[in-house]
Amino acid sequence: MRLEEEIKQESFRNEYHKLAVNLIFTHSWLISKIESILTEFDITPQQFNILRILRGQYPSPASITLLKERMLDKMSDVSRLVDRLIQKSLVERKACVRDRRKVDVLITKKGLKLLAKIDQMDEEMDSYLMNISKGEAKRINELLDKLRG
Repeated sequence: MRLEEEIKQESFRNEYHKLAVNLIFTHSWLISKIESILTEFDITPQQFNILRILRGQYPSPASITLLKERMLDKMSDVSRLVDRLIQKSLVERKACVRDRRKVDVLITKKGLKLLAKIDQMDEEMDSYLMNISKGEAKRINELLDKLRG
């Protein structure tokens, strides 16, 4: 459906303004779809992001700083997210061997098993984007990379 119909707005200042609104609207739409899947697993998209980063690091741990750098949502409070994941036994925190002032975060076996279950939902997650072809997806990715310069 066209953006104008979705948000009940017929005109924009220019195409750049429309693009900004469209990106924000589409981001919210996609996050909502992802949240509906992750709700079944009792985690948020931000927690999911941390678990995926830690799985990529596994079996090596990650620092809080590394997690902050790699988070998709730069406004997330990583320390608080890690605390919630610790409460769920999905990650563990240990004193850093090299620098006792720092902490290392490591995904647990339970966290890895949860991600394996969520991985089974990949087709459903991909299905939200299937209105465009692989070629179109590649081109949009190129344009978004170019936009961020």
